[in-house]
Amino acid sequence: MAQAKMLSQKSTLRGFTIIEVVLVLAIAGLIFLMVFIALPALQRSQRDTQRRDDLARVATAINNYSSNNNGALPTTSTFAVNTTTLNHGANQRNTATGLVSNYLNEASATTNSFLDPDGTPYGVAIASGALTVNAGAVDHIIHVQTGTHCGTEGQAAALNNQPRKYSVLYILENGVYCADNS
Repeated sequence: MAQAKMLSQKSTLRGFTIIEVVLVLAIAGLIFLMVFIALPALQRSQRDTQRRDDLARVATAINNYSSNNNGALPTTSTFAVNTTTLNHGANQRNTATGLVSNYLNEASATTNSFLDPDGTPYGVAIASGALTVNAGAVDHIIHVQTGTHCGTEGQAAALNNQPRKYSVLYILENGVYCADNS
């Protein structure tokens, strides 16, 4: 009788069926798949947000430069991409180099700490007139176009007789970003 009672209790105890286990694993797998698909897009978005913030720093540096130079904007010049050493001597005649070393880094810095979120130093190219930048791979060059305003995506359109206006363009991972002072 005791053995019959034990058999009856065993038959009422129930575990998970193989279908239930497979279903739970499939749902967990889908959740992990969605996370791994969404994570790179989220990371790209965060890097692009940091790049936009860096362009705001460039705009502030240009405004500070202009305030310190009787309203003049930086002139046509380039601060080379991947330049990590700052020369505080003769290179200061290059306004892009001066903009990076004097306004975007600490005054006593000997290395360029103005870096893209991927760790590559930014390059700065200052020119005047219209420019169109095509989306593609991030090239780490910040384009400062004097006498322009932002037009369509990736374009700095020229303004007639407004030399104190400027646009700042940069290739993001998700398009081209343009900011101006108008």
